[in-house]
Amino acid sequence: MRVVVVGGGIGGLALGAGLRRRGFEVAVFDRDTDVAATGGYHITLDERAQSALRELVSPGTMQRLLASASALRLRDRDAFWDRRGRLLGHGPDLGGDSGIDVDRITLRTLLAEEVGDDLHLGRTVSDVGHGDDGAPRVRFADGVAPVSADLVVGADGTRSLVAQHLAGGRTNSPAGIVGFSGRTLRTDLSPGEQQRLGPRSGLAIGPRGAALYVGFLDPVGNAALDAPELRTSVTTGPTYIWGAMFPESDATDSLRALRDGELQAALLGRFRQQGWAERTLEVIARADPHSVAAYRFHAASTRAHELAPWPAGRITALGDAVHATPPTAGMGAGAAIRDAADLLQHLGRVTAGDATTAEAVNRFEAGMRRRGSEVLTLAMRTVRLILATDTALGAAATSVATPILAAATRLRHRRSMVA
Repeated sequence: MRVVVVGGGIGGLALGAGLRRRGFEVAVFDRDTDVAATGGYHITLDERAQSALRELVSPGTMQRLLASASALRLRDRDAFWDRRGRLLGHGPDLGGDSGIDVDRITLRTLLAEEVGDDLHLGRTVSDVGHGDDGAPRVRFADGVAPVSADLVVGADGTRSLVAQHLAGGRTNSPAGIVGFSGRTLRTDLSPGEQQRLGPRSGLAIGPRGAALYVGFLDPVGNAALDAPELRTSVTTGPTYIWGAMFPESDATDSLRALRDGELQAALLGRFRQQGWAERTLEVIARADPHSVAAYRFHAASTRAHELAPWPAGRITALGDAVHATPPTAGMGAGAAIRDAADLLQHLGRVTAGDATTAEAVNRFEAGMRRRGSEVLTLAMRTVRLILATDTALGAAATSVATPILAAATRLRHRRSMVA
């Protein structure tokens, strides 16, 4: 059985790795010329995503991943702050959490190694359809001969050509937020900010839809697997990978045209205009300017029956191509990996003679709709919370409520110290 995968992001590479490992004939095509040429936040993989990944890659690659990942159980509890940097509360105890955080570049590189020479970089797919014989076929922008397959899988992200072909239009829309990300070494921060932020992730929300997520990544000191000889992480010490968020507007959209230090300065100016304290902005001010980038949040429907709205056949899609998910739940990449493992399992029934390709795809898409709805519902809760502050009432409520919450948190802390 020959499978063509369009797109070499996390989901596409995970599927390609699993197919190759199980003996399928596979080809993965991606327009990038370098798998390390990728940005975004770090990736969180819960136990379900890790379990799926174990079905797709070799044990050796899984060990290298864990040795290159930061364990959530070794972090302090997540924190919630206001725009002044006042503590509003904490998340749950992570001591028993088996989740990990890993650099997107690290994960993508490991997956690409698993796919090996079945990965074809620098190949942009321009069209997908069926040949005269009814077999799925993809065509390329460079005019190279089309490629046919028994199954074509679109793993080509939020602007998926494959999913648009199947659905007859876009499968997602802008979520109403523009995100800005960057990387800051913990040692580059002042002692006061190192202590306030701590070895944890956190979220600060202010009026008018301004928010700042600060994620902590340390695959050396907080390694999920203590095996330095296997470590391949691009992050080599305690690092904050942060994401600033603003509602879409003409002013916000104008920032997307900026790059590097110019974008960094404009972000700081925007937060200052909205009354954020200087200490809360230090993580942005001391970031590597070349790491600062902008991107738009996209989201598919949270309703399962509206995902993958096409009859099952020999062309399908997975991951963000179907259930585009904002990064506000940290589950998008994990869901794509779970999609890949589930599709591989169903295709195994085809090769065993227990199902047709259409039957296998139909069962896969049913499960993918449920997974997509689950992660989208969680991600959109945070998006809606942020957008709710971008109204006159929401801004006023945020300004009034956060000092009260901060005072209550301080009081609880003092009482616990006395007790």
